[in-house]
Amino acid sequence: MKFETIAIHAGERPDVTFGAISVPIYQTSTFVFEDVGKTRGYDYSRTANPTRKVLEDTIAQLEGGKAGFAFATEGSGGYYCPT
Repeated sequence: MKFETIAIHAGERPDVTFGAISVPIYQTSTFVFEDVGKTRGYDYSRTANPTRKVLEDTIAQLEGGKAGFAFATEGSGGYYCPT
């Protein structure tokens, strides 16, 4: 696939709840637990959240890496993509 095609389609995950084509921005700090210690995949936004996961996966696809990591440090952001 050409880079331009990957750039447009990487990270596309239609929202299963409401059918949005673009991934919604989850502006929450905490997520519901099903039971004590049992999450639905996310617990606290500083460790991970659905929006950041899509960003990390998209960066990995664009950079040709195995994984992408997005993070914030002292007021600045960055990403790392191991190949």
